[in-house]
Parts: sequence; structure tokens; C-alpha cells
Amino acid sequence: MSSSSTGTHLFTIPIPPQGPHVGGSITATSPSPQIYLLSISSPPDNRLTTASCTALLDALDLIEFSPDKFPPGVLITTSAITKFYSNGLDLEHALGTPGFLPKILYKLFHRFLTYPMPTIALLPGHAFAGGLMLAMHHDYRVMSPSKGFACINELEFGVPLKAAMSSIFRLKLPAATYRQLVLEAHRFGGKEALEGGIVDRLGGLEAVLELVKEKKLTGKAKTGIYGLLKAEMYRESVKFLSEKGYEEEEEKDKKLIESEDRRREEAEKKLDGIKAKAKL
Repeated sequence: MSSSSTGTHLFTIPIPPQGPHVGGSITATSPSPQIYLLSISSPPDNRLTTASCTALLDALDLIEFSPDKFPPGVLITTSAITKFYSNGLDLEHALGTPGFLPKILYKLFHRFLTYPMPTIALLPGHAFAGGLMLAMHHDYRVMSPSKGFACINELEFGVPLKAAMSSIFRLKLPAATYRQLVLEAHRFGGKEALEGGIVDRLGGLEAVLELVKEKKLTGKAKTGIYGLLKAEMYRESVKFLSEKGYEEEEEKDKKLIESEDRRREEAEKKLDGIKAKAKL
């Protein structure tokens, strides 16, 4: 093992190239005993693709299921690309890959949401759309005070949020912050993100380590029930993130769209009469 500015090197998992994405790696280091830092490097902006999500899942498995090498402690994710934590999904890839949402993305979200150790997302730069969703499925978030924005910008490019994407914000954030994120596509800088409850504090790795120390997080996973407690806390999201939950919500969405189409058709039939009454 070698040492670096982020501690002892533990392992590196490659992110294979995929389409226009050049690939990269997930590098695991240990800045302190029982603290595992996963640094994501998938240029230019850490998009969530099948390759990057699978690499993250592999890293999570390696740490959880190798207790002889990695005793239960705290897991941190961050980006080696300081401008971005993650810029979210590659929409073309997501829409063009059968089963991407339930089998890849939601599997990753579920893994973090119920991970049997405390998890912290360290945001050195922008966390947009799916990137912010990924961070929200961690237990805690620490953000740079001066660089990057947290934003859910689906409104701007006309993509509605799925139940599994939206529920985590509803469960974890104040209603006013949730409204700003979803209905205003507001971009939260560090100070605003802290005030709005999106992040728990501002700073870099040092602030993360202070948070771990203050809350004594390295000992929280020792009884083996940490993940079960989270699964109960966030049972709504856990359900939506399952393949069965995904199928049920897709059917609901289909019926909702059909109902909206019927409503519009009926309104258009009545429109001439309404215009006459309004003297347009």
C-alpha cells in the first residue's frame, strides 16, 4: 500500500470506456483508520453511466464484504475532478440502455441508502440532477463553501422526476427547499445548501473528518444493524428503488399520462365554447 494526500491507498477499480465516455477509475484510500474514501474520476464530469455505477457498486461490495481488510467504519465518496462531484446522467445512455434505471442506477441508490456503515458525500464542485440524487442517498453531505452548485435541473430540459428520484428529497429536506429544487431548478451554492438542509456542513476532507469525529461515526456500524435502521427510516424510497416498485410506478405513470391526455382532449373540445363566453 502507498500513501497519498488522502491517506493510504487501498485499491483502484477501473471504469471502462463507454460510448463517448473515456472511462476512469474509483480509487479507495484511507485517510484515517476505519475511514474509506472513494474518489471518482470519470472525465470530464463524472456522469453516471452503467460503467461508472457498476464500478461504484464493486467498490462498495469490496469494502463491505472484506471485513478482514476493511473493518466496519465510515465510507466517503468524493470526486477527483474538483469542478464536479457528478453532473448526473448521460440521458442518451440512460434512455437507450434497457433496464438502466431499475437495474443499475436505482441499485446504486439503494446500495448507498441502506449501506451498513455511515456514508458521507464530499462535494468539491457541482452536484447536478442525478449527481445530487446520488449525494442525497448518503447519510451526510459536506460541500465546498466557495465552489459548485447543488441543483435539480430536470425542469429546464423537460424531464419529469420519477418517484424514486423525487422521494429522497421529500424525505430528507424541508418542504421549502424541496420546492426550490424541483419547481424552480434553483442552484444552491454552499451557504444556501447548508441553510436549506441539503448539506450538513461546509468544507473539504478536513471538515468531513471533523464530522466523523464529532458524531463518533466510526463506531456506529459495529452492531451490524446500521443498514437495517436506514432501510426502515427511508422505507418509501427503498420500495421505489426496488425492481417491483419501479414496475408499479411505471404503470402508475402510464395511467397518469393517459389521464392527462384525455383531459386535454376533452378541454380542446370545449375550447370554442369557452372562447365565445370569454369573448376572445
